[in-house]
Amino acid sequence: MGLDKIGIAKRIAQEVKDGTYINLGIGIPTLVANFIPDNISVVLQSENGLLGIGPFPEEEAVDADLINAGKQTVTTMEGSSLFSSSESFEMIRGGHVDLTILGAMEVSENGDIANWKIPGKMVKGMGGAMDLVASADNIIVAMQHCSRSGKSKLLKACSLPITGLNCVKKIVTDMAVLDVLPEGGFKLLERAPGVSVEDIQNATEGKLVVEGDIPEMQIV
Repeated sequence: MGLDKIGIAKRIAQEVKDGTYINLGIGIPTLVANFIPDNISVVLQSENGLLGIGPFPEEEAVDADLINAGKQTVTTMEGSSLFSSSESFEMIRGGHVDLTILGAMEVSENGDIANWKIPGKMVKGMGGAMDLVASADNIIVAMQHCSRSGKSKLLKACSLPITGLNCVKKIVTDMAVLDVLPEGGFKLLERAPGVSVEDIQNATEGKLVVEGDIPEMQIV
């Protein structure tokens, strides 16, 4: 069964801590803004120069001039601010972003991430990804466990151009929640509804550590 994109975003939202400054990458991570628990207060930052991003707007509230780094229309929270991208990157490189949530095409068992380029395909550039993974203390990845062809994306070593080395701390996929161990390997923490430990083992190329009974994710 597994999770859809909304399910992945909802599960990652459970990892968000009160009082943190967070950067949400393009794709699934941007959906996390809609599911942050009401009882905590966080500040969402975008590298194009926004601080204090709110949930995605309803259709009648869309402002085409107010966009995030992925060119999606967004809302702002009370007290938010707009500024230049140079100031935004000063925040990032200065270590003022506590948590970065990114998508990925591959993650290695050592915590390396590849998320910006597939050789032979045209891309505009890396954007802020390299700065983000080099600067935040906590990197959570949102991704599909396998490619469309069924190949694992949790690997012994990344085959695509690297964005950052030894930086990913946790991964939430459509199949599982996993920690990246300091000594290397993916530690299985939770499994998605309808997914067995054996399913996850078969879908993970890198070293998978399974200890005791693995609980099913609780998605509200």
